[in-house]
Amino acid sequence: MARGTKGKSRNTGYARISYESYDGSAVRRLEQGTAVPQPRPQVKPKKREVARPRIQVREAGSLSAFAAVGFLAIGVFSVLLLFSYVQLHQISEEVVSLRGEISELQSQENVLRARYEQVYDLAAIEEAMISTGRMVKPQYGQIIYVDLSEPDSVTFFDQEERAEGAAGAIQSFRSICTDILEYFK
Repeated sequence: MARGTKGKSRNTGYARISYESYDGSAVRRLEQGTAVPQPRPQVKPKKREVARPRIQVREAGSLSAFAAVGFLAIGVFSVLLLFSYVQLHQISEEVVSLRGEISELQSQENVLRARYEQVYDLAAIEEAMISTGRMVKPQYGQIIYVDLSEPDSVTFFDQEERAEGAAGAIQSFRSICTDILEYFK
């Protein structure tokens, strides 16, 4: 906020000094007959000594049983965790080796299947059976052709007709019971 000082200059303390008397030096000239002002001795404030409160220090006591059991438990669990990491590493190495064995065994399986198929050559088996007389080629009259162009149909023979109503329920209950008894005989 500006004061309402219109027409007055702000620096009124230096208005009395003419600029001609300034010689460019920042040192003040003493006038003749005036005494040199002596610096006043500075009074140092008195320092108060801070009194620290007396704190009673507790003597080192024995370790409590609860703390000892806690530290022991932490140690045991750390060792168990370390052993579990070792076991995990061993198991992962075994998994890697077993995967290698699996791929090797699969390639062996493919080789053995190919050999198995070569051993059982149907043409060689047919030749051997015909030469011993155990197998004979069919004659012209023994060949029968089945015509499957017609749709499928089923014919039941000797089937009893079903009764309806209460008599049908009793009859089906009897048939269920006889089927169960025949199963356990």
